[in-house]
Amino acid sequence: MRPVSAPFDDLDRKIVTALMANARTSFAEIGAAIGLSATAVKRRADRLRETGVITGFTATVKPAALGWRTEAYVEVYCEGAAPPRRLAEVVRNHPEITAAMTVTGGADALLHVRARDVEHFEEVLERIRVEPFIRKTVSFMVLSHLLPESPEAGANQPAPEA
Repeated sequence: MRPVSAPFDDLDRKIVTALMANARTSFAEIGAAIGLSATAVKRRADRLRETGVITGFTATVKPAALGWRTEAYVEVYCEGAAPPRRLAEVVRNHPEITAAMTVTGGADALLHVRARDVEHFEEVLERIRVEPFIRKTVSFMVLSHLLPESPEAGANQPAPEA
């Protein structure tokens, strides 16, 4: 679905803020809080989804409950200029990579990796390193989340079987 340009006003902002705080909030509850009917809130929420402002609704789950007990951020350094499209192809092949982005600075990309344990993380890292254009990686293991309510602290898929 292609995003369509549409106005985004203060009421839309309030609806998005309410849904970000709790996506299970009913349209009636949101409407009561911002002075609209449930039908008007639904109409606006539907438009926000159609235009790509709202991209989805998810449940945030404790990673350990899904089998993810190890977490790390990995800087990726490439030989020459690796296009973002090629990096995206590589990271899509690794279900343990929960987020990936190109970055400024010395590294070419930053990966957020979840694994069952340290051995599984090492195996994931070796699979990433065999790509011919990857020169080196630098890993940072996560010890604890200082903002445990943040989306990065949760998981959205179970760990693969050992």
